[in-house]
Amino acid sequence: MAGRYDRNPFDEEEEVNPFSDTGARGKAGSNYSGGPFYTTTATNSRLSPLPPEPADFYNPTATYDIPIDSAADLKKKERELQAKENELKRREQEVRRKEEAAARAGIVLEEKNWPPFFPIIHHDIANEIPIHLQRLQYVAFTTLLGLTLCLLWNLVSVTAAWIKLKDPKIWFLGIIYFISGVPGAYVLWYRPLYRAFRTESALKFWWFFLFYLLHIGFCIFAAVAPPIVFKGKSLTGILPAIDIIGDHAIVGVFYFIGFGLFCLESLLSLWVIQQVYLYFRGSGKAAEMKREAARGAMRAAV
Repeated sequence: MAGRYDRNPFDEEEEVNPFSDTGARGKAGSNYSGGPFYTTTATNSRLSPLPPEPADFYNPTATYDIPIDSAADLKKKERELQAKENELKRREQEVRRKEEAAARAGIVLEEKNWPPFFPIIHHDIANEIPIHLQRLQYVAFTTLLGLTLCLLWNLVSVTAAWIKLKDPKIWFLGIIYFISGVPGAYVLWYRPLYRAFRTESALKFWWFFLFYLLHIGFCIFAAVAPPIVFKGKSLTGILPAIDIIGDHAIVGVFYFIGFGLFCLESLLSLWVIQQVYLYFRGSGKAAEMKREAARGAMRAAV
């Protein structure tokens, strides 16, 4: 038999607010087992419904006014752009006039592009030297690099000799050879040959022959290094190498290596000047001058 206070299962269930203090304690004092001195009554608390969302909550259709430049502002900007364009055209024409004037005067504007990591000279054999002369120009450039290597190794060798022999004069001479020989070689004979091949200038060819012969003479002198200047120890030639190797073997080996480098440089330089001379006499400017003189004589005879 059901109890007196049993709950009717068909009654509507009372909703209890879980956030309410009274609802958390129980809906009736008789069903709460907290103690005989604490009873509460059920409260019919319901959550208030959320306000309805506006119709355009998920699809906003609000418009924003974006200021549009007026016709006067557009015309002003157009005038500014046109003025800048005219200024660029004027500068371009001025640069073109200068380039044309330089070309008429025989002045070639050269941009420094070698070596790539720190450009100090202009060097573009592939694009500026005729294809039938590029191989010879590359070999001549190799002799310039070879001279740089010879003088650099000479400086290293005389530094070692200075430490062993306690003679600072040969070290200072080695520095002078290096800092004057490499730039001097480029200015005095390599650049004239480069321009001679590019422009077929007879004057440039003769300038190259003069100073390249001095270059070859210096390389031969350095390979021998006779005891003329400070007993010849400032150059890594065969004579100082033989003199040093008896007392200081390592320094003597350095000098023998320098002697070999100067010998290779001399032989390669002799081949270069021979080939340049054959080109100059056979198919270069000299042959052209001879043909022009022959044509002039025939015209005079006719």
